[in-house]
Amino acid sequence: MEWSMVARIEVGGSIPVPNVQHLASMNLTAIPDRYLRPELEADDIFPDNESPQIPVIDMCKLEADHDDELAKLDYACKEWGFFQLIGHGASAEVIEKMKSDVIEFFSLALEEKQVYAQGPKSIQGYGQALVVSDEQKLDWSDMLFLHVQPSPVRNMRFWPTCPASFRETLEKYSSELQRVSSGLLRGMAKNLGIEPQKLLSTFEDGRQGIRMNYYPPCAQAEKAMGLTPHSDAVGLTLLLQVNDVEGLQIRRNGKWLAVKPIAGAFIVNIGDIIEIMSNGVYKSIEHRAVVNEEKERMSIAAFHGPNMETNIGPIPDLVKDENPIYKTITLDEYFKLVVTNKLDGKSLLGRMKFQF
Repeated sequence: MEWSMVARIEVGGSIPVPNVQHLASMNLTAIPDRYLRPELEADDIFPDNESPQIPVIDMCKLEADHDDELAKLDYACKEWGFFQLIGHGASAEVIEKMKSDVIEFFSLALEEKQVYAQGPKSIQGYGQALVVSDEQKLDWSDMLFLHVQPSPVRNMRFWPTCPASFRETLEKYSSELQRVSSGLLRGMAKNLGIEPQKLLSTFEDGRQGIRMNYYPPCAQAEKAMGLTPHSDAVGLTLLLQVNDVEGLQIRRNGKWLAVKPIAGAFIVNIGDIIEIMSNGVYKSIEHRAVVNEEKERMSIAAFHGPNMETNIGPIPDLVKDENPIYKTITLDEYFKLVVTNKLDGKSLLGRMKFQF
């Protein structure tokens, strides 16, 4: 494996901006202009009494090759791009410890968290993601992002030592999620009609990044955004709700739909790479995070991508009898596109498409 390639894609970083948790602690009655999102006033949102919910998939049944559950997974990947995963078998003890360690980290004083602040050319560390200009609107959130797998990509300078259990917990949590994501990829390959190992091999020794999100209370919650609408640039994302405050919304039929997390479940979404690899059969979906006027929200997103030897493009077996919708480029080139552009809906996929 040519790990020097990893260093080449660690570009972009973010322009330093104010710490949002600190701003929220100042009890502002009005938030700074850069956090105000006038476009929110025109958004169409599903009323609570008319809200459908994303599909629920039972991984125990998937692993037993139940045809009905495989069909449900196929439907979820084609028609929703999001689903909740129950029966995943990940250790409840590890999950709860990961939650408590994240809560403890974000409870530290600002100067203690700043020890792990992002560097000028790094997306790893404590701060904000993908702030690329001084005019860009900002999200009402802070985050800690770490490259976790494979181990040679780790930069331990950004791994907190407080709480003392954080590093060990993250290691265990990472391993649990890698197993879960592999099981999902196996089911997707079966549904796509390809040999499972052809998809699994591209993710073996692949990149896993984990982003811990903190959304402080916001005095003008209806005018601010916790996380800008976007689709995930990776293959698969597994999201864990840390506390009981909702905030995730997905775009469904032109409206925003609030996702109501099931206790103990992971919220899974298809990323752009899987849409590209499936030649558009499986869909990544635009989503965002909203904030609460009175309560903080925390979540943990684990992003799973292919290994560095993988080219990003349609799987050849899926385009034998049709033209590919998407170009094929190296993973190095793909991630340079990702980290040098701000979040902007599904614009990344637009740059990957052939213009017919």
